[in-house]
Amino acid sequence: MTVTERFLNYTTFDTQSSEESQSIPSTPGQMVFAQYLAEELKREGLHDVVLDDKGYVYATLPENIPIHKEPWGIEAVPTIGFIAHYDTSPDCSGKGVKPRIVEHYDGGDITLSEGIVLSPSVFPEMLSHKGEDLVVTDGHTLLGADDKAGIAEIVQAMTWLRDHPEVKHGRVRIAFTPDEEIGRGADHFDVKGFDCQWAYTMDGGDVGELEYENFNAASAKVTFRGVSVHSGYAKGKMVNASLLAMEFAMQLPVHERPEHTEGYEGFFHVMGINGHVGEAQLSLIIRDHDYESFDKRKKLVTDIAAKMNRKYGEGTVCVEMHDQYYNMKELVIHEEHIVDLALEAMLRAGVEPKVQPIRGGTDGAQLSFKGLPCPNIFAGGLNFHGPYEFIPVQSMEKAVRVIIGICELLA
Repeated sequence: MTVTERFLNYTTFDTQSSEESQSIPSTPGQMVFAQYLAEELKREGLHDVVLDDKGYVYATLPENIPIHKEPWGIEAVPTIGFIAHYDTSPDCSGKGVKPRIVEHYDGGDITLSEGIVLSPSVFPEMLSHKGEDLVVTDGHTLLGADDKAGIAEIVQAMTWLRDHPEVKHGRVRIAFTPDEEIGRGADHFDVKGFDCQWAYTMDGGDVGELEYENFNAASAKVTFRGVSVHSGYAKGKMVNASLLAMEFAMQLPVHERPEHTEGYEGFFHVMGINGHVGEAQLSLIIRDHDYESFDKRKKLVTDIAAKMNRKYGEGTVCVEMHDQYYNMKELVIHEEHIVDLALEAMLRAGVEPKVQPIRGGTDGAQLSFKGLPCPNIFAGGLNFHGPYEFIPVQSMEKAVRVIIGICELLA
């Protein structure tokens, strides 16, 4: 089975996570896929396959060389890991995905469905993959390359190493997690049981990406309490909670929204506003690479709420805010050999490295703070979380070679 065939098979599973759910995993479809993955890993001959009650899948590819120095029993070849998440984003449906392969992409528009076009005039990154084979959607769902491509690449690399005993490697651990897209992917990860010196998440974007800096992240739920009365008799009485939510949103800096930022620039992102006259809710995420700036952003949110409460009355605006994850740079930067190893594996695989900050999150950020340093390597997909998502076949194949190369370099 090729990595592409493996990935296409994985896209048939609906694993969209849900922030509104408190179950673990947050949706039943995720556990269905986790069960499938556990059985697949057993069929492929991996060892120590475990699916726990929270949907985390773990397995081992045993070493094919001695990994301990005698006579002291010191581990000379480190045990490392590769991690990917199997949930897909709540931002777009992942049910009934209908992928197809556009062979030898010619650089023009791709019609996904009637009236739905994937065009380099909107997504110029497509042109970097001219001549390659692009896996696309039908324009009605996301594809799921984030992060089922990462899973396919890890499994493919493990089976390749299994079938090529002449390529020496140490003990390799792999893990697949639920609910990464809603910030819970590392919540119940068994770092101690995973038993690695370090790991890599295969959860990056375009080919060559290598990331060990990510946003500090927080989310906020802002509730607005209005006064609902008949509109014909509302003068001096009505307080429209939906308009309060809009007023709050407009006090956030206009040029510090996702659509106006790049690189290390942080942002405020209003995810949604729901409500009516009597009550409304605003969902907000806050992101910044710099921790001091991150704190200032959170303070601005509470300051706006306080100002509106002074204007409309105490209790009108209520903010519930919590931190989601932090920038792993401060931990990984002290383990430079981990990054250097991935860079060398990329170069040997013919991949030009692109070291850059993650404008998002990854399980690796939380895992790094739990004692498992965990940089992020490209999985190859682009335009995540929407119907214009695509992934080049060649990028997946290169990711497989990078995983194999990392394992080989350590032996």
